[in-house]
Amino acid sequence: MKLAEALQERGDLNRLIQQLRQRLMNNAVVQEGETPSEEPEELLTALDQALERMEQLMACINLTNCATQVEGRSLTELLARRDCLTMKVKSYQELAAAAASGLGRRATRSEIKLLSTVEVKTLQKQADSLSRELRLLDNLIQQTNWSVDLQYSQIT
Repeated sequence: MKLAEALQERGDLNRLIQQLRQRLMNNAVVQEGETPSEEPEELLTALDQALERMEQLMACINLTNCATQVEGRSLTELLARRDCLTMKVKSYQELAAAAASGLGRRATRSEIKLLSTVEVKTLQKQADSLSRELRLLDNLIQQTNWSVDLQYSQIT
């Protein structure tokens, strides 16, 4: 199994677990004399199985991410870089938008004039440059995910 396939299965399991949890909540209480639409014990069994598989996948994915080297860095390091770049790009874009939105809004000369405390143009250029780096990094990670075989841990 390729790493990307394991990641897809993990996503499917996350959705299944959420659905099972919701179905359990929907069937936790019934009116006296009624029966639940689904048996909670069966749902709990399915939830336990899904969580057991999730634990196995997470261990294998993490093991693979740590062991896989790409351009001299582990896949784990690249994922951390991607996550932080994503936050940085969003922060720069939000700051540029906030700084630009308050400028030039003055109905009369007596109103307080708002000035930007940052260079919007420079911030936007930095955000664009970081976005490009993020896209390239994400492409590298995706390519790696489809070319690397999943490493199995002792618990699988």
